[in-house]
Parts: sequence; C-alpha cells; structure tokens
Amino acid sequence: MPSLQQDVLAFIHKHALLKPGDRVGIAVSGGADSVALLRLLLELRGKLGLVLSVVHFNHKLRSAESDEDERFVAELAREHDLEIITEKGDVRAYSAEERLSVETAARELRYQFFRRLLEEGRFNSIATGHTLDDQAETVLFRISRGAGTRGLAGIYPKLAVNGGRSANRAAIVRPLLSTRRTDLELYLQAVGQPWREDSSNRDLRHVRNRVRHGILPRLERNLNPAIWEALAEAAEIARAEEDYWEKEVAKVIPANAEQIELNLLKNLPLALQRRAVRALAERLPLHLEFRHVEEILNLASGTPDSPKSASLPDGWVAIRNAKQLRFQRDGTPCPDYQCCLPVPGEVVVPQLNSRFEAVVVSATAAKEYNPDHLLDLGQVGKQLYIRNWHAGDRFWPAHSRASKKIKELLQERHITGEERRLWPLAAVGSEVVWLRGFPVATNLRAKDGQDSVMIQETRNLNR
Repeated sequence: MPSLQQDVLAFIHKHALLKPGDRVGIAVSGGADSVALLRLLLELRGKLGLVLSVVHFNHKLRSAESDEDERFVAELAREHDLEIITEKGDVRAYSAEERLSVETAARELRYQFFRRLLEEGRFNSIATGHTLDDQAETVLFRISRGAGTRGLAGIYPKLAVNGGRSANRAAIVRPLLSTRRTDLELYLQAVGQPWREDSSNRDLRHVRNRVRHGILPRLERNLNPAIWEALAEAAEIARAEEDYWEKEVAKVIPANAEQIELNLLKNLPLALQRRAVRALAERLPLHLEFRHVEEILNLASGTPDSPKSASLPDGWVAIRNAKQLRFQRDGTPCPDYQCCLPVPGEVVVPQLNSRFEAVVVSATAAKEYNPDHLLDLGQVGKQLYIRNWHAGDRFWPAHSRASKKIKELLQERHITGEERRLWPLAAVGSEVVWLRGFPVATNLRAKDGQDSVMIQETRNLNR
C-alpha cells in the first residue's frame, strides 16, 4: 500500500475514527481535500469494512459556480456507484437573519445538515476533509485571539454529535487531519482525478485566507520551514493535556456538585484550581474569561483584603462563605425600559438619568461628523426605540468581522454589574442599530451623499 494510504489508515486506527460496518457519509464539496478523502476511503473501504455514501451541501454563494460544484460531486458519486444526499441552503439570508459572518453562517448550516443526518441514523459517521493545514491555521488564529490549552487543541479528530468525544456515539470524523494539502493534490494528480477550485478561497477579505495565503507562508519562509507541522503538533499535545485535565477535574468536582470547599480548592495546584472553577461554572452554564477566573480565585483566597463576592457575566455572582465557594444569580432586579425616540427628536430615559437625541444630518454637512456615528436615515425611518439590551440580542458594529451577542461585546469592554444590565441600545423593530460606545451597525452606516441620523446621549442630567 502506498505511503499516503498507510498514513491515513494509521491515523484512523490511532484515533478509532471508524470501525467495521460503519455507514459513513463523506462530505464532498468538490475541492481537492474532500475529493481526495473520497478516493482514499474508496481505496481503504475493503480494509476498514465501511459502507460509503456521499453528502454535499450547496451553499448557493457563487450561483452558477456552486451549482457546477454540486453537479461535479453528483457525477463523482455516480462514477463510483455511491449514494449521494444533497441539500441547499441560503447562506446569505441566514447570515443576515442571524447577524453572522458569511463564513460562520455557511459552517453552521453545513453542520446542521451533517448533524441531522447523524441524528436520523442515516450514518454512523460523517467524514470531513480537514487537513493538517486546516489544523495549523486554526491554532494560529486562536493564538492570535488569546487561547488556553482548550483553544490550542484546535480541531479534534472526532467530534460526537452530542458534544462529547465518546467512541460509541455518532460522530463527525477527520481522517486527513495529519495530512498536508499539498500531498493530497499530488495524490489526485497521480490517480488522474480532477477537482474543483473554489474561487472564494483566494478572497483575502476572509481572515482564514489571509492566514493561509499570507501569514503562514511568511512564517514558513522566515521563522520555521515546518511551521504547519509544529502548530499541528502543538494542537495534538494540547488535546492530550485537555483529556488528562478533564479526568483530574472530575476527581475534584463530582458530577452533581454545585459548590466547592475552599480548603480543597486552595490546596490544589494553580492549574487545577483554574480548571475546577471553570468546570463548576460551565455546569450552570456560565462561560468565564481568564480575568473572571482570576477574580474568583482571589475571592476564594480568603485574605483580609479579598472581597466576599464577585460579579460575573450573565447576571451571576460568585460568593464565598467561611467554608465554600458557590455561584448564584444576582438577585438585583433589572429595571427594563423602552422609550420611543422620534427622528428627529429627543427622549429622556429616567432609569439612566440620560437624554437621547436623534439629530438629522444633511448629506452636505455629514463631512463634519465621524461617519462611524452616522446611520442611514432612509433605513432608520421616523422612529427608534431606546431600550436596555436583552439576552440573545446581537449587534454588528461597523469595522468588525461579524456580529456578536451584546453580552460578549460588553464583557470585552469589562462593563459589569448594574451598569451592564442597564446599557442602552437603539433598535429599529427588533434590529439593533446603535449601542452606546460602539460604531453604528455595519449595514446601516450612512454612505456618502446620503442624509443621516446621529444619536447623541447626554448623561447625568441632574448634575
């Protein structure tokens, strides 16, 4: 058996990705990685004892080009006498509806399709064509954003559909995760197998493409010729670390625990302290940033100058008594408010002791203002609503890559407690178009030559 096939087979066995009798749906987009995955699994089918099918998701992002991809994949399946299951999704509409980047929306729709096939019992596994290159790109991207070992673990070889990594659950598997993309292209050329080139893979507006075509090649030339392998190896080390620490945390935090003894916590190594606190919070579920974990450990230290409680995201607080640390909901009621703001016009919000004014700015006068503060008057209409944010609200500020939940945006600015609960936004219907302290919504930012509206806030009216 040639070396590439041996390497893939060894990786499948090492991570117990597939077993005899498995019904495997191969996710084929038409690109080199997924087409190589199909051809390799066809060659290994007999040794592994698999029943293979093809699954294809048409994102409808490149109109005729996307349809040509689908026809190519269907012909490939027919050529090898394989069942094919296809689905289409309007990624741009979903992106707009959920306020997600197009890339994120495409991934969500695609994985919803995969999970549905698994949950319906059509397949035991869905195999995707993620490569060592994808792993390296993911790790570098997460390092740049700030990540612990959980983030550095990157793409897992096996992902159970219910969120775990049990070998007995239906799963999404990545048999090519230790294989370079260049090796796959050489393999396809050797077997005379064409593939489709996705034109969007060269679009440098996408962060991953800038990492793939710009940053990593420069690191390869100027820092480490084996940078791809080094980053992938770091991910493998981090995954093993995560598996180890999960078992250690389980010894410290029983499955039904809602609190932790202070003496136990303080006697643990610092690394285990941090993980125990995070694990306890995630059961609520409450996802903590590094700074929150450090605040909680300071709280738990019980030193004379340490506080007895700490404010956390989503209305939670950490509380220390003489013996235990626990989490609970902040009992302070949130005084919801909503006021109509005419355009042009003003309104006073008593809960904030603030006045909000919608000022209409003519196209000729707009050059005197910061364009990040100007909304397209034609899309805003005649009235806005000033209200406090609610759980689930999302906002996409101008110049940012994608929409985020407002709670995440405020956490990033370290806005906590009562101030965070009352933080104001302006909405047109259910769409958030303005959030205090941020640029206006990216899709409503006024363009040159248009009349616009600017929201001004005057705070502390009684001073």
